[in-house]
Amino acid sequence: MEERLRRTMMFVPGNNAGMVKDAGIYGADSIMFDLEDSVSMAEKDAARMLVYQALQTQDYGDAELVVRVNGIDTEFFRNDVFAMVKAGIEVVRLPKVESAQMMKDLVAVVEEAEKKFGKEVGSTKVMAAIESARGVMKALEIAESTDRMMGLALSAEDYTTDMKTHRYPDGAELDFARKMILHAARAAGVSAFDTVFTNMNDVEGFQRETEYIHQLGFDGKSLVNPRQIDWVNKVYEPTKKEIENALDVEAAIAEANAKGSGVISMNGQMVDRPVVLRAQRVIRLAKASHLIDEEGEYIEE
Repeated sequence: MEERLRRTMMFVPGNNAGMVKDAGIYGADSIMFDLEDSVSMAEKDAARMLVYQALQTQDYGDAELVVRVNGIDTEFFRNDVFAMVKAGIEVVRLPKVESAQMMKDLVAVVEEAEKKFGKEVGSTKVMAAIESARGVMKALEIAESTDRMMGLALSAEDYTTDMKTHRYPDGAELDFARKMILHAARAAGVSAFDTVFTNMNDVEGFQRETEYIHQLGFDGKSLVNPRQIDWVNKVYEPTKKEIENALDVEAAIAEANAKGSGVISMNGQMVDRPVVLRAQRVIRLAKASHLIDEEGEYIEE
């Protein structure tokens, strides 16, 4: 899976023309057009057409474009997938995934659509939303089900209902699921997304939860409001010390390359691959946060 920043994945109801049109102006790393839970049964076809037309006409900048289709067992599933693949969506997100076979069934339909509409086979990625105890226990199997897999996402509302509990301020009810999903994603080499935080009045709670999932190692968080984008990005900003260390590693790599050496050293010590990968991510985050420019120079405030 290619390395790209996925700090924020913003939900956009597929039946809201204004939000669909303006989704690209807020700066989310990923935009997820929703054809499932946020759309009533009577509006499913209209929402699909609205998102299809928007993908043909709107400029969403560098944002990764994702669509959450209706469930694999619904009458809308195939039409959703075919329309979105035809429109050139980058990632298809399947809800309520509980097995590797569900993802394989999705991929079969995606590939059928790619062939029908002349798209490169394999160009459309997929991701899985984990929303039940069974899905959590099968997370690694799901993550490894296809080489098209982009990531796993936790959906807390259905999960807590399945667990016969509800959301609590400390998030203890989600801890096992978060860690299972995160470990499965890392083992499979794909991204991991935390669940949405819907109480816009509880800014401190949102900050606390985002800091926690960042500490765990999640790539990012699903969002329901554009105001949350800057809050998440602030949490994911690297510190000045982290940036300076990453720039030193980058300089050591450049020096080794100039010498034609396969050994990277810094301050008399060998720099191994995990340190290099961590430094590269810090540089990407620093540039995305506008803390340094493309040449690695600090941007004055």
